[in-house]
Amino acid sequence: MLNRFTFSRRASFWTAAAVVAHTLWTSAAPAMTYPLYAREWGLTPFATTTIFAIYPIVVVLVLVVFGDISDYVGRRKTMLFGLAASLIGVLLFAVAPDVWWVLVGRAFMGIGVGLSAGPSAAALVEFSAPGQGQKASAITTLAQVTGLICAALVGGALIQYAPFPTRLNFIVLLLVLAGIFAATWFLPRHLSTEASGPWRFKAIVIPRGLRKIFATSTIAVTASYAMGTIILSLGAQIAHDVIGSPNAMVNGATIALFAFVGGAVAIPARGLKSSATILIGGLASLTAVGLLAFSASQHSLGLFATALVFGGISYSLLFSGGLGLLNANAPPHHRGGTLSALFLVAYLAQGLAALLLGKLATLYGLNFAVDVGSAIIAALSLCAMLLAVLYASPTPSSRHVIGNRP
Repeated sequence: MLNRFTFSRRASFWTAAAVVAHTLWTSAAPAMTYPLYAREWGLTPFATTTIFAIYPIVVVLVLVVFGDISDYVGRRKTMLFGLAASLIGVLLFAVAPDVWWVLVGRAFMGIGVGLSAGPSAAALVEFSAPGQGQKASAITTLAQVTGLICAALVGGALIQYAPFPTRLNFIVLLLVLAGIFAATWFLPRHLSTEASGPWRFKAIVIPRGLRKIFATSTIAVTASYAMGTIILSLGAQIAHDVIGSPNAMVNGATIALFAFVGGAVAIPARGLKSSATILIGGLASLTAVGLLAFSASQHSLGLFATALVFGGISYSLLFSGGLGLLNANAPPHHRGGTLSALFLVAYLAQGLAALLLGKLATLYGLNFAVDVGSAIIAALSLCAMLLAVLYASPTPSSRHVIGNRP
């Protein structure tokens, strides 16, 4: 029998990065279609944010049950199952005749991302070239914002200028995911960091000595995801209804600016200590939410775009700082489960925030929802900054993230 072809370490690294990118592209792909669904199907802001929120809630359920499964069955197999679920979800969006198909599709997207988010982040660490492990957290962040940029720009362009505005966006994504699935098939089957023994369902346990670091990392990442929530679940409607911008491509480009800035700061920021990264990200977050609330009250696209610039900086730095801090301290054989636990908390907060903001927008208007969302993000950012000062300073810097890990 012929030996199965497998990718080199370098090719495997970039394939894992593509799987990371798919998590944000898949998550954000429907963002530009929410205003279309609202008009075609008569949906309220609460209904459209429910479509968004189904995804992180399902992600949480998957992480609760299968959070550490990749530590036992392997990163490759877990990512393949995740990508298959994402493919089903995107296909349902592409053919959806009503909102119920979209809700089911969103659930499959949640299954896909829940299975692949932690393993792909862990695989990036493990496929890092010798002596270059410090790139892992920065590339994870860059891959996520690349996925978000693609979702906003591709979605905005196809909705504004191409036929079938509620379908073609998802057909293109379906083809991209098929390519990533094919590439993932050629990853190595097993890694030395996998835990021994068969997988059994059990609650994810954070080692006692890691809990303060885990809390700091998780709140920082949750703050970044909360920023993403207000942009992805309501951003297109804020730009259209509150700011008054009718062009889907312009609105998509504005949201893409959020991701582009995040990607631009991810690589140079990798030389900072994790604590410093979180502190700078927290300050950027406070600036962003202040500008966001002000832009909504002034109906200013320029202020909205400026808010998204600072939002992109905060998203990138809070995410990479939190992830880098945890990566630097998590034991290799618990890395998949620990990262999944972090994503579990962050996605749960994201889903609850989306539902809350959607309900507030329906009852009291988008302006009020933006104000409340801004206050929540500010509180999380301040908490992350405080914990970073208290607990993150003695830990290795984000320059050395897993540099000595296999």
